[in-house]
Amino acid sequence: MARAGFDNEEQLIDYMRKIAIGRSGFNSFLQLDPVRCWDGEAEIVMEIRPEMTQHHGFAHGALVGMMADNACAWAAGSAVGDVVTGSYTINLLAPAKGARLRSKGTVIKAGKRQVVVRADVWAEDDGVDPILVAVAQATIVPTGIATSKEASASAA
Repeated sequence: MARAGFDNEEQLIDYMRKIAIGRSGFNSFLQLDPVRCWDGEAEIVMEIRPEMTQHHGFAHGALVGMMADNACAWAAGSAVGDVVTGSYTINLLAPAKGARLRSKGTVIKAGKRQVVVRADVWAEDDGVDPILVAVAQATIVPTGIATSKEASASAA
């Protein structure tokens, strides 16, 4: 399921940093850090800042949803190219209390018209075990827009 247009994961992560994060005001503001993005899998980390919490001090649920959505979309993108989210369903399991959120997405089935992906989101803090705070399933839609390492180089 290696991604056309990229020779290795490092090239695709570089592309994600420059395009998916660099050209997205929202993702740039959140300072997302792609850890993995290759072969139908994605992993993203985000440090939780005080302005990202709700009134109990937990990461806001919208951010948990965004982490699940991005993990699903980036996992799908690593398999089929440029994508947008068609829909996703999320189950919030526990308060997202910690220093950071980590999401991992995995492609279940990649087709020509849609990609079905699942994601898990954890809240992490130093010195304690991560807590699974959400699970999600998404339908991701390929856009047909060509992407490659060359596009990443021209975005620099």
